[in-house]
Amino acid sequence: MAKGYLTIVLHAHLPYVRHPEDENFLEERWFYEAITETYIPLIDTFTRLVRDNIPFRLTFSLSPTLVSMLTDPLLQQRYLRHLNKLIELAHKEESRTYGTPFHQTALMYKDKFQRAYDIFVHENDCNLVQAFKRLQDLNRLEIITCAATHGFLPLIFNRQAVRAQIETAVNVHRHHLGQVPWGIWLPECGYAPGIDDILQEYGIRYFFLDSHGLLYAYHRPRFGLYAPIYCPSGVAAFGRDIESSKQVWSATEGYPGDPDYREFYRDIGYDLDYDYIKDYIHPDGIRVHTGIKYHRITGKVDLADKQPYHPDWAANKADIHAANFMFNREKQIEYLSTMMERPPLIIAPYDAELFGHWWYEGPLWLELLIRKISSQTQNIELVTPSDYLRRFNCNQVTRPCPSTWGAAGYNQVWLNEKNHWIYRHLHMAADRMNELADLFPRAEGTLARALNQAGRELMLAQSSDWAFIMATGTMVPYAIRRTKEHIANFLRLYDEIKYCRINEEFLSHLERHNNIFPHINYRSWRTRTEPQQSAIS
Repeated sequence: MAKGYLTIVLHAHLPYVRHPEDENFLEERWFYEAITETYIPLIDTFTRLVRDNIPFRLTFSLSPTLVSMLTDPLLQQRYLRHLNKLIELAHKEESRTYGTPFHQTALMYKDKFQRAYDIFVHENDCNLVQAFKRLQDLNRLEIITCAATHGFLPLIFNRQAVRAQIETAVNVHRHHLGQVPWGIWLPECGYAPGIDDILQEYGIRYFFLDSHGLLYAYHRPRFGLYAPIYCPSGVAAFGRDIESSKQVWSATEGYPGDPDYREFYRDIGYDLDYDYIKDYIHPDGIRVHTGIKYHRITGKVDLADKQPYHPDWAANKADIHAANFMFNREKQIEYLSTMMERPPLIIAPYDAELFGHWWYEGPLWLELLIRKISSQTQNIELVTPSDYLRRFNCNQVTRPCPSTWGAAGYNQVWLNEKNHWIYRHLHMAADRMNELADLFPRAEGTLARALNQAGRELMLAQSSDWAFIMATGTMVPYAIRRTKEHIANFLRLYDEIKYCRINEEFLSHLERHNNIFPHINYRSWRTRTEPQQSAIS
């Protein structure tokens, strides 16, 4: 038995951005960039490890919005066109950079984009969910879910609306991945008492909290962050380890800020002459990131003060940092083992998009870390939360503290002077959706279609991404527009349904444009009899 366990959790999520009306919608590029820079590189990394028979177990959350986008034929075809343009640009860059310090990096991008094409088209028929499912079926990834549209559950006060977020998520997961998820990534790690009771109703066995959510539990956890607790509902809660998170998350104190790594913010989409780059940026002439970046993180303030990127230097530094991370976890486990009667468990959760998108070398670092753990230490074993619960099914029972992993640790990122106005509308809409589900318990035909679409519009408005964007000040008009549009669509559908005057043309328009969750069931919002609440003695 290893001295301790390490659980690496990657949370993959994007807001639902799909605009059939515009082939060059800027915000859709979030999705294309994440596929090229994060999801495909991670799939490639995991596939190499499987091919080389390297044992590993990782936890990977796929949000239902991301699953829906990855399996949408329109977005698949648009991404393929985007990728073909990247390949074309990379070939031009190979010639343009010949004889310059950037040529080796240009060749790296050409190979990267071609490999992305092979993985996307030839190996997965444009559906990357298939790749993740294969890794799940090989017992390498434990894939978990998230709330349906990443709704911020502590601020959804209608319990039927919370149930609908969880029920829809479980159904989407089962449809695409073939099984009910063991665990869930609560959006923004947002927990409030009672959420775990709803998770238990749908067979979800565990979730994750930020550190203080576990440490400030009703009864102080005996093993701190290094073993899970059971909520009174029987659902397990795992707490994020502070030390391992900071080493990877922090751009100032962590690995991603090293000067040998690639600089994210310097991109040829902004650097090169317009006439050269115009076919690869937005048709309206808006400069955007292409993903081709030739500089490393030097010069902390001025983007012009950046030195050429050297892929071999970066790979060497990733190897050093992987060894350092493993060394630190070994020392951490060695220390914790002296105070615990069971092997300590370290939970290291990260946004998946950190790996490859923000931190270009992240997938390589992760691969090197897994290989080192496999070959250079017997003190650490990579496990998933379900692995741990099978080995140690007796854990302390207590109630976690309300918490998030946002700034200051609670709800202020999603409820502040910049975004508070959205909640009165969301609460009203959730109550009205509950009303409709109770009013029409057995709807069919056009009525059922309208009720299902009303549920889609409500869920899309509830996405925590819009409140987050408003709070952080990036792309705020888009977030406001999306919130208002979905609420307006819901209110019109509500009136049309309640007063029996459904406009089928309007309904069909919404079904084409906002087509998330084809198998959604409006009955998810029906009123249920509340189970008797458990108490902590």
